[in-house]
Amino acid sequence: MRVVPIKCDTATGNLDIADLQAKAKKHEKELAAIMITYPSTYGVFEPEVRKACEIVHEHGGLVYMDGANMNAQIGLTSPGALGADVCHLNLHKTFCIPHGGGGPGIGPICVKDILEPYLPHQNNQTPVSSASFGSASIVPISWAYISTMGDAGLRKATSLALLNANYILTRLKEHYPILYTNENGRCAHEFIIDARGFSKTSGVEAIDIAKRLQDYGFHAPTMSWPVPNTLMIEPTESESKEELDRFIDALISIRNEIREVEEGKQPREGNVLKNSPHTQLDLLLGDNGKWERPYSREKAAYPLPYLTEKKFWPTVTRVDDKYGDTNLFCTCPPVEDTTGTN
Repeated sequence: MRVVPIKCDTATGNLDIADLQAKAKKHEKELAAIMITYPSTYGVFEPEVRKACEIVHEHGGLVYMDGANMNAQIGLTSPGALGADVCHLNLHKTFCIPHGGGGPGIGPICVKDILEPYLPHQNNQTPVSSASFGSASIVPISWAYISTMGDAGLRKATSLALLNANYILTRLKEHYPILYTNENGRCAHEFIIDARGFSKTSGVEAIDIAKRLQDYGFHAPTMSWPVPNTLMIEPTESESKEELDRFIDALISIRNEIREVEEGKQPREGNVLKNSPHTQLDLLLGDNGKWERPYSREKAAYPLPYLTEKKFWPTVTRVDDKYGDTNLFCTCPPVEDTTGTN
């Protein structure tokens, strides 16, 4: 099997239809399928998705749609309506299952009639879970959610997911570069903040923003995916406007902290971003019992007023993620310390 990538527009992330047409024709005799994520992983609706599906079908291929971003589709369109032949559904995010689901998950596969004979069958029935470790008990949760929401509720959830993402984008675009948007400057249900330029102007990278967000009471959004040194923001429909504003204010405040480094008011190393997150113990003891950092304890712990009343304290200070990823070690007691029997 050979995978042939298709070119995309560097500004919007949209498919290059001419490139797809040329490659579909060139590989017509061996074309099996194309994989499409809709909206794209860059957070933009592909305006010519139906045309792309038609091109692949005309040259004998099938269309597989990645269902990771279904929370931007439900009630507004569907993979089948767009031209897909097969699609898996991520039950997390869109259908009420947390990421991971607390254990082995399950991803329903939806296919057109032409592919139904190739699905796994048992006694002429399509099984709920064909894999040995599939967790079929998850499915009733999603079914209950869909049944409770109904058509109108699901459509509203999708609309709010799109609205929330575009609201955050609109407020942040004056402070951060946004990597991909459509011709109207809008996104779908997610968008990407580009932190790559900060590396040159201040030495700050996406990981520093992610760590600093903990001091503001937030777990960072997806980092360095699908583009290295970026942050992908995907609020879904479940956050209130008050919570969205609090998150936006935190990111604007962090941008001002980056600006202090850019303007020379704070050093490139040892600043509040590079030392984040700050635990209570870190603030009490400082460095060897002294506080000799170029910023105050107050700035580290309470950069915005709301934090004085509602503060989530990180439990661990900065760790070297890259070192940890490549130097794994066991936290279990050494074998020599075990004294029990089998």
